[in-house]
Amino acid sequence: MTDFLVKHFVKDNERTELPAVRQAYGRLAGLTGILLNLLLSVWKLIAGVLTGSISITADAFNNLSDAGSSVVTLLGFQLAGKKADDDHPFGHGRIEYLSGLFVAVLVLLVGVELFKSSVDKILHPGPVDFSWASVAILLLSIAVKVWMCLFNRKLAGRVNSTAMAATATDSLSDAAATATVLLGLLAGHFLDLKIDGWVGLVVSVFVLRAGWGAVKDTVDPLLGKPADPELVRAIQRTVLSRPELLSVHDLVLHDYGPGRRMMSLHAEVPADCDIITVHDVIDNVEREIKSAYGIEAVIHMDPIRQDEDTNQMRVRVIEMLHDINPELSMHDFRMTAGPSHTNLIFDVVAPYQFPLDDGQLRQAIRERVAAFQGGTYYAVVEIDHSF
Repeated sequence: MTDFLVKHFVKDNERTELPAVRQAYGRLAGLTGILLNLLLSVWKLIAGVLTGSISITADAFNNLSDAGSSVVTLLGFQLAGKKADDDHPFGHGRIEYLSGLFVAVLVLLVGVELFKSSVDKILHPGPVDFSWASVAILLLSIAVKVWMCLFNRKLAGRVNSTAMAATATDSLSDAAATATVLLGLLAGHFLDLKIDGWVGLVVSVFVLRAGWGAVKDTVDPLLGKPADPELVRAIQRTVLSRPELLSVHDLVLHDYGPGRRMMSLHAEVPADCDIITVHDVIDNVEREIKSAYGIEAVIHMDPIRQDEDTNQMRVRVIEMLHDINPELSMHDFRMTAGPSHTNLIFDVVAPYQFPLDDGQLRQAIRERVAAFQGGTYYAVVEIDHSF
């Protein structure tokens, strides 16, 4: 069914890197969610009125909030597809993240209201009338929500959308919540258990948990999160496939919304290389990164000397760093000799959660370097942190 809908409602559906195609996917997801959630909400409100069940009524309002969330998702995709302008030179892609965050907050608010209503029903229990029509509505709702989860998850995978992924998670949570409501209704009828309020409480927990997970999924890209390690390794392999480029460091990825990523990195090159030749190589690598990963790349050249003395000392410093901690790495290594001592100038990359602060690490390195060959070496060290 998903492939059928995509084929008939998303033109050029394979070209997901295009903003217009992403908008079409978002429009399909949003309109589908609005239609199905409105239908489910109406059916459940009818069932809730017929039975007097707080849990069914709560589930109906949960679906109504989902319809509102789908409206927000639809608007978010439309706005995110706007072209760059003078005020927003990197485009409007992050609006999609904001719309996902708004959806998540709506889900949390609904969860809080359901929690309060359920507690009230626990404290003041009332009768619940059984209806096979209500059972049928709940079963149909579970099936529809499971399909919506699979539908949104598949679309999210195609266009790498956190908003759609949040909707998929919410749909699965809704299916579980409705299943709990159904079990409560059956238990109340066949076992005479007055658990409607408790079932509503469980539903509210499902909703709150889904809302919190969706908040985290949408806030992370807004605040800035580290690049996917697999992506970093793939980019490094692409860069280092050129023999003129010796190593890579200081890779930083900026995310301005799906399909709008920019990256900068430093590539070490031989100090005696032909700069015109290497510049041409770097231009080609930048184009290859854009083509393969959809990322605008800027590569900075760092020239390094490769004479025998420098290479031997570079290896020795790397070994020293690994003695301190195997997670440490080094780049931009240079040697400058003077009449009384030799400066070893380099940058060290440490993880963010490194046990030593920058000052302690710098001092530890200097002490070890000072012990090289009778104290004739001095370390000039900059501490970087992994991105």
